[in-house]
Amino acid sequence: MRTTIEDAGKVLAIDTGEDTMRFHAVWLRDNALDPATRDPGNGQRLITLADWPADTRIAMATTENGTVRVNFSPEEKDVAYELDWLRAHRYDRPKPPRRLPDGLEVWNDTRDPIPAADLTDLQTSTAALGTWLAAAARLGFARVTGVPAEPGALFAIVDLFGHVRETNYGRHFEVRSEVNPTNLAYTGLGLQAHTDNPYRDPVPTLQILACLENSALGGDSTVVDGFAAALRLEQENPDHFALLAQHPARFEYAGDAGVTLRARRPMIELSPDGQLQQIRFNSRSTAPITDVPFGAMETYYAAYRHFADIIDDPAMAVRFKLQPGEAFLVDNTRVLHARTGFSGAGTRWLQGCYADKDGLLSTLATLAAQEHSS
Repeated sequence: MRTTIEDAGKVLAIDTGEDTMRFHAVWLRDNALDPATRDPGNGQRLITLADWPADTRIAMATTENGTVRVNFSPEEKDVAYELDWLRAHRYDRPKPPRRLPDGLEVWNDTRDPIPAADLTDLQTSTAALGTWLAAAARLGFARVTGVPAEPGALFAIVDLFGHVRETNYGRHFEVRSEVNPTNLAYTGLGLQAHTDNPYRDPVPTLQILACLENSALGGDSTVVDGFAAALRLEQENPDHFALLAQHPARFEYAGDAGVTLRARRPMIELSPDGQLQQIRFNSRSTAPITDVPFGAMETYYAAYRHFADIIDDPAMAVRFKLQPGEAFLVDNTRVLHARTGFSGAGTRWLQGCYADKDGLLSTLATLAAQEHSS
């Protein structure tokens, strides 16, 4: 391994023997790992950009035993970087366009089996919890069995990784027939696959639904991978995909007294480099769309209908009937959920709550780090 300083100290090239990695001096300085730059305990930066010179250059660089040592001028500051860390964070390489974020897997009705785990196992085994969280992060949904069929038991699932996100519906909400319901979820009507609360900004990123009773005829649960649906839309008609990604839709909810929620976001949300970030699809909560140019509106509706047809296609859906003591979790930024209609004979009673995906991902990363260090 050897280093070369290029472009008058603005760039460091590292020849590993297998390939060459290049890093800018300003990037290396900003990402210095020394205790004066980053807190050793939590890794957060202790300085801002204004605390080091804008004309930072690399004065000298050496390598030894997998470590690269860099001296920055005009500070005369020495910083050490592990080669493995530099390799993991390199940016000097071709990056083919990717619609999916790293680590995600799309699926359709061929997905079998649905990842599931017993609640007691998740509470007592870090290995079981890590496996279940990894599946939930990768696929956007997972099931839980062995949940007490009693009110509030679903909170034990959230306790595995994070905290309940309380909304105007409370810490949890009931999903069963009601007289004069404030939301169609509280009727026996079938519901098209949808993401929850698209009228919030940000939306709740996780939803948990737990079954207490399900003796009614019908009421099967369905999940659809919105990312898979969006990729299929792009494959079938790139112009339709572009319209739903480029123009914001509008969503609104004003069903409760004193509650008016509105959001303006595209149905297919992309990052600046084109990766899928979020799906918002909920025909019940779509407000008049007014941000599409007149000349594009008719085609926009054709794209909207096309996307809805894909979402409604049984070949895209995984279907199951929850039994008392069972629950499932969905990534509400990606996975749509639905139910078939159910009759008045018997009872269907689910409880739901929201949580945030950052807690799940944090717990998963912590468990992975603990396993790696053991």
